Parts: sequence; structure tokens; C-alpha cells
Amino acid sequence: MSTLTFPPLRVTDPAVFGRVAVLLGGSSSEREVSLDSGRNVLEALQSRGVDAFAVDGIPALAKALAAGGIDLVFNILHGHNGGGEDGIVQGLMDAFGVPYTGSDVLGSALSMDKIRTKQVWLSLGLPTPQYRKVDASNVHALAAELGLPVVVKPANEGSSVGISRVTDDAGLDEAVALAARYDGQLLMEQMVVGDELTVAILGDVALPSIRIVPKGQWYDYNAKYIAEDTQYLCPGLDGDDEEEIRRIALAAFRAAGCRGWGRVDVMRDRSSGRFFLLEVNTAPGMTSHSLVPKAAGQAGISFEELVWRVLEQTLEASHA
Repeated sequence: MSTLTFPPLRVTDPAVFGRVAVLLGGSSSEREVSLDSGRNVLEALQSRGVDAFAVDGIPALAKALAAGGIDLVFNILHGHNGGGEDGIVQGLMDAFGVPYTGSDVLGSALSMDKIRTKQVWLSLGLPTPQYRKVDASNVHALAAELGLPVVVKPANEGSSVGISRVTDDAGLDEAVALAARYDGQLLMEQMVVGDELTVAILGDVALPSIRIVPKGQWYDYNAKYIAEDTQYLCPGLDGDDEEEIRRIALAAFRAAGCRGWGRVDVMRDRSSGRFFLLEVNTAPGMTSHSLVPKAAGQAGISFEELVWRVLEQTLEASHA
């Protein structure tokens, strides 16, 4: 397995960053997770002497940008509809000319739409489960086309919100009803039975994969953010398999127009060993249960250094 190498830090003086707004909270379905992530990021930046302060949500950010006094934004809003992963807040910051962490308008908007992300991946020959767009009138026919079991989920949500795994025809209507509580299109995809993995991206480097082993059958919201008995194996794979999952994840991240940092979720089919891309997270969680800090730690990068490196990406080389 290749050794991960990272460039030296470009900035050692926290004053170079100026005034940094940590954008957290918001009004999406992932508000509570974002508040937790944001508190951790804010504490890490302040512990290293950065002049950082919290801003809760997009309207508050708009007022603060108009008033001036923000040099950089660390975006840790999650989700859409008041979250920071759908391109809207990126457009706002672009309009004010204020640099920010993570992906730009295109990468954020595309990655938030799981259907269009899949269309891009499939056009490039990247592996992702077969899927169909869903409405309540054709759900049973689509399941028959794809073949059970299937996964039904909103196309524009994260953190396992609104997702159902359906193993028989009787569960389809309830799954659609749950997913339809959220805005946007619905998606049905073939369910990959096997190992659930994720690969964090930092700059141009894919960090060690993480294999997720929940106590229960699925890695759901509870297993992600609440339960203390979920196991995280890092690196999640060995040898050529580990090299391959990192290669695919980095290719998927770039294909979706993403930049800076993020996380790519992947399934490995138990019977064939094949990898299947699920989605890209452009503002991943930074909570005590979150996966990007775990992968960074395995690569020898502390939480504080991780946050610093993400913030550094907002600076032009001439500022360093």
C-alpha cells in the first residue's frame, strides 16, 4: 500500500487567516449535527489562535457579509434547504468575493442531487448501483425492474434521512411515503449487500478507507450519531483492495466537480467484491462520531491539524 504524503503546512501564523466565520446550524434536517460539527471546528480553530466566530445559518451569514469583517468562511453547514451543501450558500459567498472551504457552487449542487451525480458517474464508467426515479404510481413496477431488495431514499438528503431498505413488495409503499416527506425527487436503487465503507478526501489525497460495522443490521442515523457500539475499522481494506477503493473515491470526487475536502461513501458487494459508489458529502460531519477525523487520525493528522489544513485551502498560494 502506498504511503500517504502531505505537503507541509503553508501557514503557521493564524493571523494570516484574518476573521473566520464558522458557518454552522442552519435550518436543514441536519441542523443538530451541524451545530455539533461547528462547535468542534470553532474550538479547534480558536485553540490554534485563529480569530474565529460562529454564524448560525444563511440569513445570518448574509447580514454578516453585507456588514463586512469576514475574511474567510469555514462552511460546516450540512444538507440543503437551509444547509450548506447544495450550492446556494456557495453562490452567496462568491457574490461577496469571500473565500470558503469545500466545494464550489457546481460541485456542491451536483453532489447534493444523488440522481444527477449517478448520471455523471455512469457516463464516465464509474461503478454505482443501478437506479430509477420514483413516484408513488410506479414504485412496484420499478422494483420489479431493478429486482428486490432495493433502497428507497430522497435524492437530496444526507445523514441517512428518509432512507428505507426494502426486501419485499409489501414494504414499498411505506418506504415511498417516508422518503416523500422530504423535498425533491425520490430515488430507488439496487441494494448492495456487503461492506459499507467511506473514503475521506483531503486536497488531492484519498485518506485511508473506513469500514463501518454497526451493532444493528444497518448504519442508520442512530448508528451514525448516537450509538456508541458502532465499530470503525481503519483502514477498512488491505492491499490492492485498499488502493482501488481510494482510486475510485478520488475519481468520483473529481468527476462530481468537488474540491478541497469531502467524503465518498462506497459499498462493496459481498459476493463479487465489486465496489459501488453511493454519494459524495461535500461538508462532512466533524462530530465525535464522524468519519473524516477518524481517517485523518489514521494518517497521522490530528483534528486540529485537519481543520487547519481545510481552512488553508481557502487561501491563494500568494497569501501563504
